Amino acid sequence: MNRSEILKTADQLINSDRAKVYGPAKKNHEDIAKIWSVILGIEVTDWQVVLCMAGVKIARASNPDTYNRDNFVDGAAYLSMTNALLMKKNGDL
Repeated sequence: MNRSEILKTADQLINSDRAKVYGPAKKNHEDIAKIWSVILGIEVTDWQVVLCMAGVKIARASNPDTYNRDNFVDGAAYLSMTNALLMKKNGDL
């Protein structure tokens, strides 16, 4: 899978497949943030959740002996979602 295919697949996951299963990404990650906030005892935001999930994918992808394309697709999707949430937060959308 080349770079363009990874980005196209990530876009499809964000805007169709996963949205149908989990609902709107913003609401889903706000709900996760609420749970993480209780567990961690600090306020966690939706964009921090998504950025941390990208970090999980980066950590998994950092071992070339356990290559899994999904880590790269999901990582691209999470980073794209982080960008969108921060743009909205900062009034850039």
